[in-house]
Amino acid sequence: MVQSGGCSANDFREVFKKNIERRVRSLPDSNGLSKETVLSSWMSKFDSVYGGDDDGWRRAGTNLNVQSELILSKEQLFQMFQTILGVQKVEHQLLYNGLQLDNVDEQAAQIRRELDGRLQQVDRMARGRTFPVFVSSDMDLLFVEEQRSSISVLMSNLESVPVSRGAPDFKHKLKRSSISSSFLDVGDDGDVLSKSDIQLSFSLEVIIMEIQGLKSVAPNRVVYVTMEMEGGQKLQTDHAEASRPQWGTQGDFTTTHPLPSVKVKLFTENTGVLALEDKELGRLVLTPTVGGPKQAQFHRMDTPKNSLDSDLRIRLSVRLDRPANVKHTGFVYVVGQRVWKRWKRRYLVLVQVSQYTFAVCSYREKRAEPQELMQLDGYTVDYCRPPPGVQGGRFFFSAVREGDQVTFGCDDEQDRLLWVQSLYRATGQSYKPKPPPSKTASGGGAPKPPSASSVDPSERPGLDELISTPPCDLDHGALFSVLQKLTLKHRMNDSFSCLGWFSPGQVFVLDEYCARYGVRGCIRHLSYLKELMEYAENSILVDPTLLHYSYAFCASHIHGNRPDGTLTVTVEEQEEFYRIRDQLMKLLENQISHFRYCFPFGRPDGALKATLSLQERVLMDGSTPVSPEDLRTLLCSCLQRAAHINYGQLVEFANVTVDGEASAERQLEDVMRLGELCIEVLQQNDEHHSEAFLSWSNLMTEHAETFLSLYGADMDAALQVQPIDSWNSFPLFQLLNNFLRPDPHLSNGAFHKHLQDLFVPLVVRYIDLMEASIAQSVHRGLENETWHAVSNGSASSEDLFWKLDALQMFVIDLNWPDPEFAKHLDQRLKLMSMDMMEACVKRTKSAFDGRMQRANKSTDFRVSSSVCTMFNVIVDAKKQSSKLCVVAGANESDHQWQYHPNTHVLVDETIAYMTAMLVSKFSAVLDGVLSKLSQYDEGSLFFPLLSLTKPRADLADKYVTFVRQNQDIVRERVSEEIYVDKVFEHWYMSWAKTLCVWLTARVDLQLHPYQLRMLIKMVKETYRDFRLQGVLDPVLNNKSYETVYNRLTVEEATAAVRAAHDLQGVSMRDSGEDEPTE
Repeated sequence: MVQSGGCSANDFREVFKKNIERRVRSLPDSNGLSKETVLSSWMSKFDSVYGGDDDGWRRAGTNLNVQSELILSKEQLFQMFQTILGVQKVEHQLLYNGLQLDNVDEQAAQIRRELDGRLQQVDRMARGRTFPVFVSSDMDLLFVEEQRSSISVLMSNLESVPVSRGAPDFKHKLKRSSISSSFLDVGDDGDVLSKSDIQLSFSLEVIIMEIQGLKSVAPNRVVYVTMEMEGGQKLQTDHAEASRPQWGTQGDFTTTHPLPSVKVKLFTENTGVLALEDKELGRLVLTPTVGGPKQAQFHRMDTPKNSLDSDLRIRLSVRLDRPANVKHTGFVYVVGQRVWKRWKRRYLVLVQVSQYTFAVCSYREKRAEPQELMQLDGYTVDYCRPPPGVQGGRFFFSAVREGDQVTFGCDDEQDRLLWVQSLYRATGQSYKPKPPPSKTASGGGAPKPPSASSVDPSERPGLDELISTPPCDLDHGALFSVLQKLTLKHRMNDSFSCLGWFSPGQVFVLDEYCARYGVRGCIRHLSYLKELMEYAENSILVDPTLLHYSYAFCASHIHGNRPDGTLTVTVEEQEEFYRIRDQLMKLLENQISHFRYCFPFGRPDGALKATLSLQERVLMDGSTPVSPEDLRTLLCSCLQRAAHINYGQLVEFANVTVDGEASAERQLEDVMRLGELCIEVLQQNDEHHSEAFLSWSNLMTEHAETFLSLYGADMDAALQVQPIDSWNSFPLFQLLNNFLRPDPHLSNGAFHKHLQDLFVPLVVRYIDLMEASIAQSVHRGLENETWHAVSNGSASSEDLFWKLDALQMFVIDLNWPDPEFAKHLDQRLKLMSMDMMEACVKRTKSAFDGRMQRANKSTDFRVSSSVCTMFNVIVDAKKQSSKLCVVAGANESDHQWQYHPNTHVLVDETIAYMTAMLVSKFSAVLDGVLSKLSQYDEGSLFFPLLSLTKPRADLADKYVTFVRQNQDIVRERVSEEIYVDKVFEHWYMSWAKTLCVWLTARVDLQLHPYQLRMLIKMVKETYRDFRLQGVLDPVLNNKSYETVYNRLTVEEATAAVRAAHDLQGVSMRDSGEDEPTE
């Protein structure tokens, strides 16, 4: 994308956004961090990296460049084409002045001369019949008419331009008004400086040293010196004796005058009584300049008439410091076209007004404001020859710009060198002036040949000839081809993604050139096509719409459809067209074959579709459209080559080599990685390129099948070397099948069916082996099972259910595309699960029976952890059976269901059986307790003996402890609450029924107080414990319990009447105990 140069910043951003969004969307959700936040963070980082630290000024500069590309001023067009053609600014300025481009009358006259010359050329061609070679001899006269018609159009356009009235700055009105005016056009002189913009401030230092030649004053008289700046303050020295007039006094002044006037006067004290002023002995007027002598010098002073001091001299030093904004000063001869129009010696100051603005100002003495100034914007300085007919100056240099030339003369060569260097730094020009060799250095030998870098037109070879050459004598077709080539090269190197389109300013200049000099439209577009194809062949992206337009223009012209009104076709144009047509055909076929690399990510938008449209246009023979079958055949062959190219590039990118000596694991890894890349390539093709081929159905499908067939060859080779007992290749099937199955075009296609045929034997063998392995693990695991609790069951059950679930999930994850085979796999796994689960349930039930039979029946019985684990195994089997043993779409009439019993029924029966076994064991313990209480029945064998002994009081406590601890064990170790509640309900109902039967058998007997006390305590505590365990009131207060409650209440009342027997405070109506509800 970068090397093609055809993608804008927005293209890069959109491609990055799509790719990062697809990757982020595929990630799992994260708590507290939304995917939108992640995407926003990625895009912010992209903008930061792309824009850099100075994104603000980059964006501002880009906006300015965009505007300047849309609307260009005259100066900007000049500057652009100077860069395009490699013309130095000084050469442009010389051509500008030599061709008088600032003179409207001269330009109009030049156009008239050009048009007249073209008419004469056409007449000569018609008389001499020296026409270009046309495809038909009948086109000779048509060519003459076409030329005359185009010249007439230009004449009428020139005639329609109004004559300027009193507007000396009228320039280039022949240009299009919509482009010659611009908000960026700041005029010819830019921001014009005024005299008030020049602000100078000088520091003047005057040091008075001594006086010599003073004879008119007595030695003992007092003398002193005064210093006065014109228009400023007045300073004086200390008093000194006339015999020794020495001071060393310094006076400092500040002035705005580049040529200030300083008056120095010598005074002596006047001793007269009536004298008002001291006597002046002499005076001196100085005009210091920057760069003057800094050492103290003697100056002769002017003395009054009849003074004896005829040789009165003063030694002093005057120093005028140069301010920072003054770059150079001096007296120079100068003449120009706009300022300083007379050759005259002037005092010039080079002033820096701002960082980019300099001006040369001329000053008079004692003046702070410049007399005239010249702003240096756009000027180029260089050495030159002396202008003819001038007096003054020996060494010359000039400053040139469009419409103006200023010539300077100096008396000293070193002074000229300093001026040129200062002006060179001020103008900022790229051309560096080179001083000419001095006459003494040349030695009087042969004259030096002209230099191409000289500002003087006479010293630049070819400029005079170029200026004076008639335009009609030039081959403008060849010149325009060069101009267009250089312009396109400049445009393609722009920072903009132009795709070969010229900017509006460039189009304007090229259109004007063709119209003014009669460049044929076909020649123009053929040259344009040739240059564009050269860029495209070098992998630089060119807009196919642009190629289409130029080709259609040339094709219409060659076949006589007159796109621009031109009826004549030359043999050269026809031959060049067919040559370019063949070249374009090869280019388009190559681009379609390399569509992924010529149009990466479908960028620019619509470019591939436009290329296909151009291909169809190129295949047309004149105006006859190409048949759809021929176009489809061509595109099909291109896409077949594209499949081989894309796969070859992909293999090279993945660094995968088909090496038979590599290990099977390494080959499988390479094929897996290559498969991921192939899927990504096909997804990108579908997302970015398939839309362009919608008009040709199944072309991209055939391309994808060819692409996958190439991958299939490498895949087959890698799978053949895999071990027979290795299942590492299934992820490869899942990867490819998950991509192919949802695709309506590739699903059950050639490659998809080949993939299924490869993996059907592997899947069947894998399931066979897993079934045998699971059956063996069930047999061995349950034989050696210790029944320790593991998760929801035992180690064997957990391993069994995990393996069955993993095997079924494996088949589900395969997403087998063939519905019949997928149904077969599902039914087989479900039936296998039924077999395994039935075996597990039966083995667990058998182990449960063994444990329960070995358990004792006393109140010391506690439900063991292994029994709870067995119960949990059966409960977990019921839960897993709903997931592992339900065949989708099966009904009771299926033969599989007739062979296998309903697993749910088997599990439910086993759970009911185990519950009943537990309850029966609890009931057996109760029976043992009641049998001990039966010994106190009246009429029993042991009653007389037991009535005389003190009964044990811990029988009821042991039973209550038995009940509570077993309730806690069951509640804690049985995993499912619903089955815990069922066990408690059945236990309670069995308990109440057993008590009721026992009491009913003794309805005619009165209970022994010990019996009554034990029963009341057992009933009350057990009732409370079951109630706390969550047994519902309807179950708690059943008829059996009511019978027991009523009987014990009556027995308690009877015992209370008989005072002889004490219940030791045990009663059915303890505080806080509610009666059972009726």
